[in-house]
Amino acid sequence: MKRLHFSLLSLLIVALLAACGEASPTTTSGNGAVTTITLGAYTTPREAYAKLIPLFQAKWKADTGGEVKFEESYQGSGAQSRAIVEGFEADLAALSLEADINRISDAGLITHDWKAGTHSGMVSTSVVVFAVREGNPKGIQDWADLAKPGVQILTPDPRTSGGAQWNILALYGAAKRGHVTGVPANDEAAQAFLASVLKNVVVFDKGARESITNFEKGVGDVAITYENEVLVGQKGGQKYEMVIPSSTILIENPIALIDKSVEKHGNRQAVEAFINFLHSREAQEVFAEFGLRSVDADVAKATAERYPAITDQFTINEFGGWSKATPEYFGDNGVYAKVLAQVQQ
Repeated sequence: MKRLHFSLLSLLIVALLAACGEASPTTTSGNGAVTTITLGAYTTPREAYAKLIPLFQAKWKADTGGEVKFEESYQGSGAQSRAIVEGFEADLAALSLEADINRISDAGLITHDWKAGTHSGMVSTSVVVFAVREGNPKGIQDWADLAKPGVQILTPDPRTSGGAQWNILALYGAAKRGHVTGVPANDEAAQAFLASVLKNVVVFDKGARESITNFEKGVGDVAITYENEVLVGQKGGQKYEMVIPSSTILIENPIALIDKSVEKHGNRQAVEAFINFLHSREAQEVFAEFGLRSVDADVAKATAERYPAITDQFTINEFGGWSKATPEYFGDNGVYAKVLAQVQQ
C-alpha cells in the first residue's frame, strides 16, 4: 500500500509540473498583472535566491504595480541543463558553469548572445576549497594531502554536477602548474595525481549540495567543494573548517534568459528585470552574504576581508575555455573517464 501511495504521489507531481510548463505565466489578478518566472538553478545558491527573490518581488511591485511569482527548481548544474534541453520550460538558467549554459544554447533554446550582458553573463564567482572536520584531524593543508592513504574524500559526480567539474579542473590545474608538492608540472604527472586522489573518494554525489550534506552527516574526512558551501554551512552552525588550497580555480557562475521559453510564456520584461536586478549592488551584496564572491568590483573590494586572495588562482582559460575543456576532460574518452576507469579496475 505504501508503494502505491508513493506511485500516485509521483504521478501527481509529474502532472503538476507538466501543467506548470503548459500554463501561461502571465495572468491578471485584481489591479495588477501576475507574472510567473520559472528558475532552473544549480543547488549551491539556493539560500541566496531565498533572500533575493522576495527583494525583487518588492521592487517589481513598486516599479510596476504588478506581482511576480517564482517557480524554482534546484539540482546539479549538469542535470539541470539537461532537464531544460529535454523539455523543462525554465525561463531562466542559473548554473554552475558556462558549458551547461552552452548546452542549452546549442539546443536552440537560447538564441541571443547571453555573454554580451553585464559581467559577460556571470552573476557570481567562488573558488574550490576543502571542508575538513573540526580541528582538521587529518592535517589537510593542500592538494598533496588528499592523496595520502586513509583519507576519505567526498566530491560530486562530474556527469551531473558542475561543481564536480570545477573540482577536477582545480585539482588537475594545480598539479599541472607545479603547485602540488611532489608532482612535476606536466600532464602525465597531473593525471597520475588525479588517479591517486580519486582512489580516496568514497562517495560521488549527484550535486555539490548533496555532497556537503553527506559530509555534514559524518561521511568522509574532507569534501572538495565550493567556498560558499562551506561558508553557508558554518553560518548555519556546522563545526567543520575550511582549507583554501594554495592553487585553485576561479569558479564563474553564469545566468541566462532562455528565449524559447520566454517567447512562449510572454514574460521577457520580468525575466530581463530580474537578471538586471541580480547584477545590482544590492543583489551582489546578498550573494556575498551567502558565501559567493561578487562580480561587482565595489562589492568585491568591500568584502575582501571575507574572501582572501588566492596564492595561485587560475581560470578556465588554463584549459582553453569550456569548449575545449568539456570534451577533453569530461567527454566519454576524456581525461576524467580514462583515469576513473584505471582507478576502478
